[in-house]
Amino acid sequence: MRILIVGSGGREHAIAWSLAKSASKPEIFVAPGNAGTKRIAVNVNLDSADQNGILDFVRESRVDLVIVGPEQPLVSGLADILRANGISVVGPSAGAARLEGSKAFSKDFMQRHGIPTASYRTFRAGQSDEAISFVRTQGAPIVVKASGLAAGKGAIVCMTLPEAEEAIQNLMVSQLLGEAANEVVIEAFLTGEEVSVFVLTDGIDYVTLAPAQDHKRIGEGDTGPNTGGMGAYAPAPVYSEEIDAEVRLKIIEPTLKGMRDEGSPFQGILFVGLMLTPDGPTVVEYNCRLGDPETQVVLPLMQADAVDVFKAIASGNVGQLSIGIHDGSAVCVVLASEGYPGPYLKGKVISGLEEGSTDGTVSIYHAGTAENDLGEIVTSGGRVLAVTAVSPTLEEALKLAYDRVEGITFEGAQFRRDIGLKGLARN
Repeated sequence: MRILIVGSGGREHAIAWSLAKSASKPEIFVAPGNAGTKRIAVNVNLDSADQNGILDFVRESRVDLVIVGPEQPLVSGLADILRANGISVVGPSAGAARLEGSKAFSKDFMQRHGIPTASYRTFRAGQSDEAISFVRTQGAPIVVKASGLAAGKGAIVCMTLPEAEEAIQNLMVSQLLGEAANEVVIEAFLTGEEVSVFVLTDGIDYVTLAPAQDHKRIGEGDTGPNTGGMGAYAPAPVYSEEIDAEVRLKIIEPTLKGMRDEGSPFQGILFVGLMLTPDGPTVVEYNCRLGDPETQVVLPLMQADAVDVFKAIASGNVGQLSIGIHDGSAVCVVLASEGYPGPYLKGKVISGLEEGSTDGTVSIYHAGTAENDLGEIVTSGGRVLAVTAVSPTLEEALKLAYDRVEGITFEGAQFRRDIGLKGLARN
């Protein structure tokens, strides 16, 4: 079987890794991939936004299945084009991907279908004065979000009114995030713990992966600006069986039914970002794909053969799937470039990648990496590497991951030292 993964990050490397372990031994391509995927797959020099190029490659190379990793190609309709040409694909249509592509759409959708989410108002270009008046009426803390795609950096938690007014100014007047902030959603601040739940669905039936907790902010103690994610662990002990049952009944199933009823059935991977509030589980946001870095912990815990899983999603046979979750815990620690999530330099030589785990419990997933002219692996992005450890206990997994992180060096490397501590405290 020939499988193409679209994307270049740690998520795509983790997907490739899971497929490479399959008993069916598929031939794997990654477009465009990175220095890590090159070692277990064939990198294809195609941008994930090049829809025609991807379609041509799939036809010429007789690819059997396409897995779309990032959100932008899905929002732009890549899955639609592939399906229209008879190609099996894991990823929702552009209509269904609006759940991530437009926070304004997703908030209105949840309101229409009675799905619990924070109270909100949407403001459009030219309405910055109205937005500022609204936050002054509501008070702080409050959350200001760019409605469009912003690489995980569009949600600004404002603890004071001056911060909220500055966020509105930056998004709506200065347009620091460009067209992503043509609409801005301002919503109530929720308290509780966040959990990431991944729903594998063919639009009707679904299964879920292990619940995970991400660490979005750059600084320890959840300080500093938001990032794409600085680490994750799974399963999250705060997510009990009782909470899971409530989430299925009040969130997952109404979401899938609502999308079917509105003519855009969701076929792919629905990422439900939850806040476990005192009033119950509440949707913070939807995403239309696997998360990064959560993928790096939920896939290693999945018992089922990854090829079988992805084929079932694409072919509409999720009802026949049995996922299974391994006992134990998985931890992922992200190493990022100096300056991230702001401007950063590229081309820093990475050392210490060769000394890997001998028992298979530790994996290094590449994200922002490339090879230079000397064949050295160098940094090429903000988030550079994700070190994942799997062990019978969360405490052991944390030790394994951080021991391995300490052995990897590049100029300006930064990482958080408090990944998973919430889970450890609960355990």
